Amino acid sequence: MAKTKTTFFCQNCGSQYAKWLGQCSSCNEWNTIVEEVIQKEEKRSWKQNNAPKKAAKALKIDNIVLNEEDRIHTQNNELNRVLGGGIVRGSLILLGGEPGIGKSTLSLQVALAIEKNVLYVSGEESQSQIKMRAERLKNNNSNCHILTETKTQNIFKNLEEVQPDLVVIDSIQTLHTDSIEASPGSISQIRETTAELIKFAKETSTPILLIGHINKEGHIAGPKILEHMVDVVLQFEGDRNHTYRILRAQKNRFGSTAELGIYEMQSTGLREVDNPSEILISQKDESLSGTAISATLEGMRPLMIEVQALVSTAVYGTPQRSATGYDLKRLNMLLAVLEKRAGFRLGAKDVFLNITGGIKVDDPAIDLAVVSAILSSNEDDAIPQIFCFAAEIGLAGEIRPINRVEQRILEAEKLGFEKIFISKYNKLSKPFNGIEIVLISRIEELYDNLFA
Repeated sequence: MAKTKTTFFCQNCGSQYAKWLGQCSSCNEWNTIVEEVIQKEEKRSWKQNNAPKKAAKALKIDNIVLNEEDRIHTQNNELNRVLGGGIVRGSLILLGGEPGIGKSTLSLQVALAIEKNVLYVSGEESQSQIKMRAERLKNNNSNCHILTETKTQNIFKNLEEVQPDLVVIDSIQTLHTDSIEASPGSISQIRETTAELIKFAKETSTPILLIGHINKEGHIAGPKILEHMVDVVLQFEGDRNHTYRILRAQKNRFGSTAELGIYEMQSTGLREVDNPSEILISQKDESLSGTAISATLEGMRPLMIEVQALVSTAVYGTPQRSATGYDLKRLNMLLAVLEKRAGFRLGAKDVFLNITGGIKVDDPAIDLAVVSAILSSNEDDAIPQIFCFAAEIGLAGEIRPINRVEQRILEAEKLGFEKIFISKYNKLSKPFNGIEIVLISRIEELYDNLFA
């Protein structure tokens, strides 16, 4: 066994130092560097009796044979969409999210629904607790094995016996290995246990789903290199006061990172939402001022979302600007455009903006709906519920074209909207008979069509 060695790690970014420092030179955080004792073993493989491998040879790019990835269907359409078609064999998937958001529930649902041999490893719950959750989910997979263990060497022994097609680890912060002497959840333990799991996954072509905790800043706890080591990084988002959850891909080596999965948290688990537009638009009997519907895109999926705005006279000296689910800086920019280019006096008024459903949107195509909702609240005149909007607004007050506008128009037509406002600079390849298309180029034209 090698000699015991002491090193210093930054608990925020994972940078390594030979001595203690007050400030980390990588992330500039103070008092985050701690001392850890590392005891390296000569054999650090997940399988101790591995035979030495031959050195890899360099190949010309023309001589490399391209094989299609073998994917495992998870029986969960939303997860399959975000992953790009399923779980690729031999890949590592890191799932992060707030405490209580539903990470363990989603992972157990996948483990119970998939028609494969699955090993579910938990370092946080007992086997009886997992059994109780499985009964609540009303799903049963006789090939799902439950293991409560935190030591990686014992986990690998069970993996050799079970030989699963999918491994679920809940969570990576609870694991520890004998290769180093450090507490579970520390920077060095997370890095070392992940490296062992990656070696196992690549050598056996067994996919592993890792659940990761997040810190107070909203990032996955542990070293930043953890996200670089894995193949896919998924973020499970949502407001605990709302029932809807959103699954996003922050990194995906086997597919797009623009896709979106939406779930509804119920007492029996997470329900897939096939038509998100119905849940993102409020159901109301009468038209109210300050609301507008926008046609946006998340990956390949078109969504119809409701934008709510409230404009009122500022009670205090400084007007308030608040945005929920929308970029506050972009809201200030649109208010400045309305003031400077269109002549609307909003500088002395409070403006509050909300994207319904508890989701966050960064698509610039909702600019026109944001401006329409603000003008509607300012005029106290409701926009008809059969109108929707899809365009970007520039600093000169012009209505700019957006991409894939025909897909947005088709979604609006399918949901029963009768009129959609887009930029006149968008080129349409075919006519639309089921919905009226209004082409505008300036904010003044928008105001004339809605409130004149």
